[in-house]
Parts: sequence; structure tokens; C-alpha cells
Amino acid sequence: MKEKEESLLEKLTKYSSSDFYPFHMPGHKRRDDLDQAGFPDPYGIDITEIDGFDNLHHADGILKDSMRRAADMYGTDRTNYLVNGSTCGILSAICGTTTAGGKILMARNSHISAYNGVILNRLFPEYVYPEYAETLGISGSVRAEAVEDALKADKRIQAVFLTSPTYEGVVSDVRQIAAIAHRHGVPLIVDEAHGAHLPFAPDDGYFPASAISCGADIVIQSLHKTLPAFTQTAVLHISGTLVDHEKVERYLKMFQSSSPSYVFMAGIERCLRYMDKEGREEMKRYEDRLRAFYANVRDLTILRVFDREIMDGSDIFGWDPSKIIISTKRAGDLNGNGLAARLRETYHLEIEMAASDHVIALTSLKDTDEGFARLEKALHLIDKEVCGRSDGESKDAARILTPGCCLAKSDRICTPAEALDAQGVRAPLESATGMVSKEFVYVYPPGIPVLVPGEKIGVQAAEFIEKSTAAGLSVQGLSDRNLSTILTVAQ
Repeated sequence: MKEKEESLLEKLTKYSSSDFYPFHMPGHKRRDDLDQAGFPDPYGIDITEIDGFDNLHHADGILKDSMRRAADMYGTDRTNYLVNGSTCGILSAICGTTTAGGKILMARNSHISAYNGVILNRLFPEYVYPEYAETLGISGSVRAEAVEDALKADKRIQAVFLTSPTYEGVVSDVRQIAAIAHRHGVPLIVDEAHGAHLPFAPDDGYFPASAISCGADIVIQSLHKTLPAFTQTAVLHISGTLVDHEKVERYLKMFQSSSPSYVFMAGIERCLRYMDKEGREEMKRYEDRLRAFYANVRDLTILRVFDREIMDGSDIFGWDPSKIIISTKRAGDLNGNGLAARLRETYHLEIEMAASDHVIALTSLKDTDEGFARLEKALHLIDKEVCGRSDGESKDAARILTPGCCLAKSDRICTPAEALDAQGVRAPLESATGMVSKEFVYVYPPGIPVLVPGEKIGVQAAEFIEKSTAAGLSVQGLSDRNLSTILTVAQ
């Protein structure tokens, strides 16, 4: 008799009752304690646009009032609820601030969704490259001077796109970059998907300032990443006169579902109401827990948890300490993927992301003292174990190349849209150097392309795929699931 297959719902329910602790998104950390009542049965409140409940795409009632209150809370001209995640906000922001076939200046370490916006509007992207933080092996901040130079060199640029904070928590000088963009008469779009908590942080400098208060014209935030909100919920803020508000909102109607979830929208409103009151006090306690955690892991000898010293160099302007970066560079044969596996299998701690030589634990104000204590204990036990057999920094070839160091300037032959439209030829990866790619190459998470359609394939791209795969990372973008060939533009 065939064994019954476990359904997704059954597996989720079983997992929710386990002792696995989430050092990953969503920010509610599987806890519903925003108010005494708790969230009701979602089926009981799952409706469509019936009388009295407004329409997100033509809001003139309860939803309009709700978003107006949110804008007042943030100090923005408009705040839009997003039920298709930050992705639909990023697409709308890019298409809503540029003309088809125009130019955009974007940080090369932007998320894949930003490149999709470039493709949709058939834009010509000019890139500004982040610094490379060699100690960590990640992309650092984007220099304001680099933005200034690019805008001076090309007056056809219509918007600037920046990610801050990055997946690793790296923050750029948004205030200065916004001032530069405004002097050139162009809006600044900031992908602040990983910084939704920043507007509610204590005003003591421990957390960086939000891009909203730093003068950005459009800011997109994923509530679900760092705040107590459902997965897929986000907000888009618009401020100032450089953005055509109506144009951006027209694109929101295209990129969001025509049947937006009232469960999601109620969750957004509930989250924001909580954060504007009890949440601000909880952010103070969260800061105390983070400070204590970093102090308690400073005595690790092999593993290394990066603290505020990562800002000592000129490569990183600012940093969000909610992202815990644990380096395995000195851990011999224990790479990032191996550390994540140990934390998961032995200690039931689920980490957000594993890279070749580090892991990232995402925290939020809903993390508990117990959760931090479990992570501290696990790291000390693993550190002690590795200390007894480590012979110093690993020279494993699979760990030398990281996404951050692969964002070197590459030859662009055509725009991403032109590459996708062109006839394709499949080529073996090892012999594709010098050809023009029709595909993206990236590790997910975080989804930052090391190769973009229209760019010449360099030696590093093939190396990156080989070494990332060897390190156990998830390489995506290639249509060949075996990762042995790549689709190229026919010459």
C-alpha cells in the first residue's frame, strides 16, 4: 500500500510545533503577540472588495484613510500598501521614474528584481559599484562621490537606484547621495527591504537612520523581513516633488494582484499600529538584547561574529547590527554551509543564509532572550570543537570566491532587454568566456547577480558557479539545472 504523502500544510504544522528556532525572516518569528486578542481565523476575514471595505487600486475609503495614517506616521507624502512584496514596489518605482528606453544609475549589487525592472522598461543601466569589504568578502557601501561622478558624466540618467541596508546590513551614505541626486534633478530610489525596522529604532545611533529621514524620494520596505508582519507584505513611500506620484501608482496597479488580500492589508495596518506604539519600546529592549549578544560572543577564538568594527575601514559607511554575520574563515574545513548545517541539525537553529565563508542570522524585535542564548551557546560549543582541529584559515578553493568580489566591472555589449530578445546559443560553461550572456547568474539568497544578460562572460563567472556549487550554495539563473552550460547571445 502506497504511503500517504505529507501535504505542505501538514509539514508546516508539524514544523511549527517543533523546537526549531528561526534566525531568519519573517520578522514575527512565528509569534502572534501584538495584542491581547491575537490575529483571527484568516478564513473568517478573507473577503473581496465588498461594500464598505474599499479597493486598494482605487482607494477612497477605509484603505485610503489607513494609508494616509501610515504616511503621517512615517512623515512621507504617500505610503502605499504592497501585497506582492517589495518586488512589486521596486518594479513600480523603476518604471514610474523612467521612460521606456531611458537610463538609470543603479548600484551593481542590486537585487534581481531591480534588474527585472530595467528589463521591463527596456532601460540602459549605468552601474555604480560598491566598495569591496575584503575582510568580510562582501560588498561594502556605495560611495557618494561615485554617484556624483556618474551623474556629471551622463545627463540622460533619469533616476538613481540604491540598496541600503544590504542583505548583510551594509548602509551607504543615503543622505549625501540623495543631496547629490537632487542637485542633478533626479530622484533617489532606495531598496530598504531589509530596513523596515529602522524608522522605529531608538534615536541613539545604534541603528542607522532610515532612508526616509535621509531624503530619499522613494523607499521600499519589506515589513515581513524585520517586523511582525506576514510574508509578502511591504510598503512603498513617496516624498518630494521629483517623483510623479500618479505614475508610480499606475504601475502599482499593474504589478500588484487585482485581488489584493485583505488578510495581508489588515496585517500591514496591525503591524504599523503596533510599531508606532508598543513597538518603539520593544525596539529599545531589542537593542539591549543585541548589545548583550555581541558582548557575549567576543571571546570566540575560531568563529568570528562581526561587530561594529566592520566600519573601521573606508569600505563601509554604516551597518545595521540586526544582521548577525558569523565568519568561518579561520575554521579550517568548516565553511559557511557546513556551519549552517551544524546549527540546524545539532542545535535546531535555522539560519537565514549560508555563504562560502560566513552565515547570516537575521534577527528582529520579536527574537527572544532564549533564542539569543541558544545561538550564543551553540557558537561557543562549535568554536571549542573546531578549535581543537583547526589549522588556521582554510585555503579550500571552493571558498576563495565570493559574490562581493565578483562584482568587478565587466564589458557590457548590449542592454539586458536586448540580450533577452536576441537569438540564443547554448555553450559549455568552461568554454563560454568572452561570449555574451543571455542569462543571470546569482546565488539565492541573496539574489545579487554576478552576471547580467548583455555582459561578456568572464573567467570569474565560471569560477563562481563551480566554487559556489562545491561549497553547497544554491546557484540560480541558469536554465541548465546541471549548471554545465549557459545560454549566450548568438554572434
